[in-house]
Amino acid sequence: MSHSVLLVEDDRGIATVITEALRDEGFEVTGCTRISDRDRLLKERRFDVMLTDVMLEDGDGLDAIGEVRAAAPDMPIIVLSAQNTLDTAVRASDSEAFEYFPKPFDLDELSQAVRQAVEKAPRREEDSSATDGAELPLIGRSRAMQDVYRMITRVLRNDLTVLVTGESGTGKELVAEAIHQLGSRRTGPFVAVNMAAIPHDLLESELFGHERGAFTGAHAQQIGKFEQANGGTLFLDEIGDMPAEAQTRLLRALQSGRIRRVGGRQEIAVDVRIVAATNRNLEPMIADGRFREDLFYRLNVVPIHLPPLRERREDIADLSSHFLAQAVEEGLPRRRLSLEAINGLQRHDWRGNVRELRNVIFRLALVARDDVIDASTLEGILPSGVPEKGEGSRDAFDVALSTWLAGAGPSHGTLYHGALAAFEKPLFEHALRETEGNQLRAAQLLGINRNTLRKRLSDLEIEPERFARRR
Repeated sequence: MSHSVLLVEDDRGIATVITEALRDEGFEVTGCTRISDRDRLLKERRFDVMLTDVMLEDGDGLDAIGEVRAAAPDMPIIVLSAQNTLDTAVRASDSEAFEYFPKPFDLDELSQAVRQAVEKAPRREEDSSATDGAELPLIGRSRAMQDVYRMITRVLRNDLTVLVTGESGTGKELVAEAIHQLGSRRTGPFVAVNMAAIPHDLLESELFGHERGAFTGAHAQQIGKFEQANGGTLFLDEIGDMPAEAQTRLLRALQSGRIRRVGGRQEIAVDVRIVAATNRNLEPMIADGRFREDLFYRLNVVPIHLPPLRERREDIADLSSHFLAQAVEEGLPRRRLSLEAINGLQRHDWRGNVRELRNVIFRLALVARDDVIDASTLEGILPSGVPEKGEGSRDAFDVALSTWLAGAGPSHGTLYHGALAAFEKPLFEHALRETEGNQLRAAQLLGINRNTLRKRLSDLEIEPERFARRR
């Protein structure tokens, strides 16, 4: 007996391709293009699974999903959409869709999802993450961001620990905020901790709190971030900068769900969801003993990787419009970008990623003389002669420093360590270039031990052979 599929899709070309693929798999496919036809067909017969687009001829396919549930409460629903935003992904998740596919999708993956849907009943859960129209923090319709949205929607109805990776400025904290705001813990606190901004000797006190007299200067009891986040979400940013002793205590807290304040004897139960983030590659740090492997696996239950902006340039126009609107809210003049200016933004390398783009857009809104920001205004902010990473001239370093300061937006008290992290790799590459890849001479130029140089080259994934003179 063949399984029946109801396909609700108003793009006849896509509908034809899907129908042919599913019929090749042995499915019986009935198609329609309107919500009214869908509702009529559901009243007339039973279907094993429904595939539906969001934007249909006579309305929004997800807005009326309640009527589908009433007519066929046990039928799995697979959502297809060209409206590739986080809002659409969340609405699909809120509708308890079996799967969500942003267009364009892989036809084999879609066929596999249909097979899985008809082979097992979908999980039914309480609708606990409606957005209520709240503004969503992530923007972008690129294929790379679709993967991020899909992963976010899969963790909204559970408390699995999430590890967000990506370069500085890609928006890792926004992912954590989205998981918190859209999930079941949204009524609880969201507490963010930047591990790199806290002195190592104070980190345990910041996380777990301390009792009066626990150390010099501890004049009163203080609760830590774990207790502050009780019932909500704790975001641990730059987790790769955590010292070894604090890693051990964090692992113990994650395993037991209990913490102990510094200088205290009583264990305190805490109920927090952990979202961690890092711009580092933790695996080399695990190999050389700087990061605990067991802690990595405890944190990396659900990995979400944020792509750099240069890998999703098609999102730059939407992001720029969003930041121009934000600039108006902060008192800057209302501006818009010319097509030439947008093209110029899309050609830029964006080493500071979305954070750098935001700062540039705000600066453009401030300095532009006309309502429309043109290419000439953009050239004054983004000089075309920005050198490629690794150039060793003094001018190149000055430009790189200015670009980093503009893009990084370092907070008070973190400038020195942030600059060290940002410029260590290009500085080592400069030393190797000057010495033609000779590690001994490069170490002497830098004024560090050769073993230290070799270790840092490994950590930073720099291959000295690339800088050797060609003979």
